[in-house]
Amino acid sequence: MLDLISHPAEHVVAMKASGVVTAQELQPAIDAIEAAKQAHSRVSMVVEIDGLRWMTLTALLKDVGYGLTQLGDLEHYHRAAVVTDQQWIKHLAHLEERLFKAVEIRTFSRREHAEAMAWAAELPKGDHEDPEEDGYHGA
Repeated sequence: MLDLISHPAEHVVAMKASGVVTAQELQPAIDAIEAAKQAHSRVSMVVEIDGLRWMTLTALLKDVGYGLTQLGDLEHYHRAAVVTDQQWIKHLAHLEERLFKAVEIRTFSRREHAEAMAWAAELPKGDHEDPEEDGYHGA
């Protein structure tokens, strides 16, 4: 199952995966990421993975296919926080971080959930939509 979850920062797309993920469940997450990319110059993600056992073949193909379409668009992504206690997921996230250096990917344990949410919300200086958040206070 894959569900979108709320996050206070509008540029962050957050979701929770568990059990078996289907292609039908994956589509709203893809749509949310695309909507965030249209509304914000940089997008971050939080993915909570709790007891994920499998993705259906169609979900896996959809996920890989979407990922490949994003390779030329990596400048829109800032951070991905992966919240899990599953070791194999942590190893996969570290591999992805090495492959996709344009995106910061960090793993957090389930007890570090609040830290993961806060880390994903941070934007690099100069990317805030409100200039005062970047230290500009007018002339």
